Amino acid sequence: MVETELPGQGVVFWPVGTGDSTTIVLGGNLVMQVDLRDMKAADEDDAVVAAVIDRLEETLPQPDGKTPYLAVFALTHADSDHCCGFGDLLESSILIGEIWATPRLWRELSEDKPMCEDAQRFQDEVQRRVDATLKAIKDSKEVPSGDRVRIIGYDEDRKLHSYAELPDEYFTFPGDVITKVDGEDVADRFEAFVHAPFKDHCAGDRNDTSLALQVQLKADDGTVGSLLFLGDLAYPIIKMIFENGEAADNADRVEWDVLLSPHHCSKKAMYADGEDGEEELKQDLLDELQAHASPDARVIASSRPFREKDEKGNNPPHLLAREAYESITDYPVLCTGEYPCKEEPRPVVFALEAGLGLELVDIADLENKSQVLYAAGGGRRLLAALGTTRFPATAEAGLPHQRGTDAARAGVQQARGDKAEPAVQIGFGAA
Repeated sequence: MVETELPGQGVVFWPVGTGDSTTIVLGGNLVMQVDLRDMKAADEDDAVVAAVIDRLEETLPQPDGKTPYLAVFALTHADSDHCCGFGDLLESSILIGEIWATPRLWRELSEDKPMCEDAQRFQDEVQRRVDATLKAIKDSKEVPSGDRVRIIGYDEDRKLHSYAELPDEYFTFPGDVITKVDGEDVADRFEAFVHAPFKDHCAGDRNDTSLALQVQLKADDGTVGSLLFLGDLAYPIIKMIFENGEAADNADRVEWDVLLSPHHCSKKAMYADGEDGEEELKQDLLDELQAHASPDARVIASSRPFREKDEKGNNPPHLLAREAYESITDYPVLCTGEYPCKEEPRPVVFALEAGLGLELVDIADLENKSQVLYAAGGGRRLLAALGTTRFPATAEAGLPHQRGTDAARAGVQQARGDKAEPAVQIGFGAA
């Protein structure tokens, strides 16, 4: 039910209930996974959540002709709704070239804090890679793909842990830009700007140590699509990210075309206690989000369907958060549990198109292409010349007039004809 192919460059938000599983396609043979939630429920006949690992095995590139290759796995933080199934991923046929990890789990281990089994598997794998890297350096050998690791963030007790022995090149801190993926320089197509975790929050709640990134995807003609990932951060730290960006003259690093709403569309992103101790809307953050959003910006809620109303004690998603996001954007929030409908959710896919930016792929295009690929012999033959459109086949009511990239699209279609294939290929090779 929840199958799809990967775009040539772009992003896939998988329906996984209230949790995160995001696949970013850099181009060529490079794919990045940010967080994972792969549940046993995905194997049921009437599943409304994706078997993410199975889908990755079917669709990832195979540079050696046989092994599905995931260039990077990045974990924002070790809650189970962000790392569920990581042990299964390790045991799958997929080769993970590089892992991005924060120091948080070393601290939790040293403090004997409880963690789920998959978080423990993740930490064991990161530690294995740290040991393998240190051994390779000692032996004057290059660290191979499959053993590479990057530590993102700073912890005051780092000297207590083995990762501190790594050379400086294996560390990345807030304010740094990552343009190298699994040993390959990808500055021509990808940048990841690190916003968090901050040093001051290293001993705080786990959510407060979330990895936060702005990812830029770049097409051959220079077109850029910007994605903003804020993990499970809440208002105080998100506000700090925007303030720091402007103070450091890095306002462009908080710009976004697609925002993965923090903490699965939680109201904690823009609601906090006021001076009287009562919860209040923090309009200052909404103003910041709106000021740095592109004209056609979209917000994703990676969650189960919204309830009919919010009640005290409810976990996300929150209607209050959805309403707040929709007050600063021209389009409805896209909920992975409701897209295009609750009964049959599909992955939310954006493809990067030259001259246009990140474009929402039409549901009908995804399904038609999948049927063609299935008839042709399977899912590893990825999308080529995929037609995209801003809106899914189930049309949204009350859409605004053409503007921004919609207007650009109209011009492109007028120039080449509605039925002509795009000049820029989308996909890994021929389909």
